[in-house]
Amino acid sequence: MRKRTLIGLALVSVAALAAGATPATALNWNWTYSGAGITAGGTFTTVDTPDASGFYLITAIAGARNGSEILSLQPTGTPIPGNEPFAVDNLVRIESPQLTVHGFGYAIAGGTFSNPFFADFLQPPAYLEFFSAPPTSTELPILFSATPAPVPHTATWILLLAGLVMLAPAARRRIAVETGTRRDRSPSTN
Repeated sequence: MRKRTLIGLALVSVAALAAGATPATALNWNWTYSGAGITAGGTFTTVDTPDASGFYLITAIAGARNGSEILSLQPTGTPIPGNEPFAVDNLVRIESPQLTVHGFGYAIAGGTFSNPFFADFLQPPAYLEFFSAPPTSTELPILFSATPAPVPHTATWILLLAGLVMLAPAARRRIAVETGTRRDRSPSTN
């Protein structure tokens, strides 16, 4: 029994080391912004490696703006409808400013669109949201925040599983001992 446990532990350890060597393919972020009459928030999925300036490319988005569902991310390099010719770059970073002057864009249920961005050309610089509800639009100041969501590494999960596997034989032995003790204490029917 002990030999089987040691072999199992060795296999789980090798699997944990191998899993720890594989890079993540995406990061998840929680984001939010608000302003006069504006409340938006949700999650981003980005690539796992930042560019030279520390920006991560947003590849997917989910959430809501003022209670309306976000339907899709605007394709990188294109403007949201009503904000031509200002193309979005869909970049975000941990450090401030978290967005570029191009920002990210998304479509909202009801046929509207949003493009939050960092207006570094203003004095003082500020985050703005260009909101397009064709044929009208607004551009209002916002407070923006995005943080990567903590995600345990695969190796952590494997080590947790290994610990549980190691506890199983001890739990079986304890149950067997307790069951045997109860039988010994039960009154005899003879």
